[in-house]
Amino acid sequence: RYLPRPVNFPITKTAMGKLAIAALGIVAVLALFVTANAEVFFEENFEDGWEDRWVNSEFKSSDEGKWETSAGKFYGDEKNKGLRTTTDYRWYDISAKTASFSNKGKTLVLQYTVKHEQDLDCGGGYIKIAPSSVNQKKWGGDSDYQIMFGPDICGYSTKKVHVIFTYKGKNHLIKPEIKPETDTKTHIYTLILKPDNTYEVQIDLKKVQSGSLLEDWDMLQPKKIKDPKAFKPEDWDEREEIDDPEDKKPDGYDDIPKQIVDPDAKKPEDWDEESDGEWEAPMIDNPAFKGEWKPKKIRNTAYKGKWVAPDIDNPDFVDDPELYNVVNDAGVVGFELWQVKAGTIFDNILICDDPAYAKETAEKNIVPLQKKESDMKNQQDEEKRKKEDEERKAKESKESAKDDDDDDDDEDDEEDKKTKKEL
Repeated sequence: RYLPRPVNFPITKTAMGKLAIAALGIVAVLALFVTANAEVFFEENFEDGWEDRWVNSEFKSSDEGKWETSAGKFYGDEKNKGLRTTTDYRWYDISAKTASFSNKGKTLVLQYTVKHEQDLDCGGGYIKIAPSSVNQKKWGGDSDYQIMFGPDICGYSTKKVHVIFTYKGKNHLIKPEIKPETDTKTHIYTLILKPDNTYEVQIDLKKVQSGSLLEDWDMLQPKKIKDPKAFKPEDWDEREEIDDPEDKKPDGYDDIPKQIVDPDAKKPEDWDEESDGEWEAPMIDNPAFKGEWKPKKIRNTAYKGKWVAPDIDNPDFVDDPELYNVVNDAGVVGFELWQVKAGTIFDNILICDDPAYAKETAEKNIVPLQKKESDMKNQQDEEKRKKEDEERKAKESKESAKDDDDDDDDEDDEEDKKTKKEL
């Protein structure tokens, strides 16, 4: 009995090449498998012909802002353009039609990019999925929707990522607060809604929030409530501290006056009692006066804590195993925004049923451009800094030269005065 010795076969360059090709083939097959198994409900990159697919709303009439496509002032690819808001203090209402779809029995992924290139101080950046019945010409804030997702920024008070679901006719906002990115670069926002009634929110493909639909929204009545019939027992002691029964008020404590005559006061030398009256020393606060006497506090050994009614099952709670199924007969995707400062660029909209496909698409088409965009922005910032330094130095040099000229003029004036005096 023995184990055969391993045989070392020499691997030629040709063999290595074949292995590499085979490995690439496996990767390609896996990629095709992901794509083939993903159902894409909607996808938009705002390439040529986008105006034929999107409908501008007349909801706000003359207050509607104009959209354009742009790569922005800095970018990863000048040819890769997104949908950009153009005019300050305007409403932006636009939508696109898609084939009817539902998330019943499947995962739903909503992903898109937002670039607040204008350094947004107040304005929305969210996207909506709406029912097929929506009138696109009247699309606006009053229109029905099923999901609203994305960043919203206004001053210091409002900086959040909205995740709103419409359930049984009411809009329900996520309870945990999610902070958006607030710089001027492109960021990927991803919402994943799963049929097990859980969810996940990602920014730039990194999880920033996840959990249960039941716990993080108020779509259903709570499972547990405080017992309305419960009352605090009469002997329940909520006092953490009590008066020390051993502490006694000192004798004569109540006889200490609040104020006393100032012992350091002296009658002014020019005081005239006939005209000013009898002089009386002023009163001052008595340092020995301590106010109303109170016994010192000690720990209450009978303290039971704050009384809270016990939890009981909520009789009004009705579970919904399909709580996640908020998208039904959806057929419109759109933006419905107010922007004080325009310039936001939206792009790379993807709605599908496969998180892996959404991630793969972002890693392939968006992430590389984010890196190039960031490099270009950093270069622009550096060039701006250098220019400002040069302008500052030139200004300082000019001011310094002016000061020297003024000093020379002063010296000439003094010399002239001296010459005239000698003459």
